[in-house]
Amino acid sequence: MKILVVDDEQDVRVLFEQRFRKEMRTGEMEFAFAFSGEEALVFMEQHNHEAVLILSDINMPGMSGLQLLEKIKQHYAAPPPIVMMITAYGDEENFNTAKRLGADDFLTKPVDFISLKDKLKSITT
Repeated sequence: MKILVVDDEQDVRVLFEQRFRKEMRTGEMEFAFAFSGEEALVFMEQHNHEAVLILSDINMPGMSGLQLLEKIKQHYAAPPPIVMMITAYGDEENFNTAKRLGADDFLTKPVDFISLKDKLKSITT
């Protein structure tokens, strides 16, 4: 499964590579990283729907994760990627907006990687 992680914090790459080392080594999961909403859209365009799952931070400079979510759901319908939103703020407004825009799941930071792995593995089976 190819997963696109979108977050403006550069250290998220190292964190995911450490936490999913085994899954990456076995080829079960492949990660790509974008550090802005705009960069994520470029990746999606250049890789023609390769990402079947997108993990996106909500609060980013420039295009927010919610704006990115809206564009993904509008322009990438066949096949639609699964989009999980991640935020440091578990507020109801962001949750409701994300759900209304088509988010498939909503996670809060710090990410519980054990729970995330379980969710990702359930998608692949």
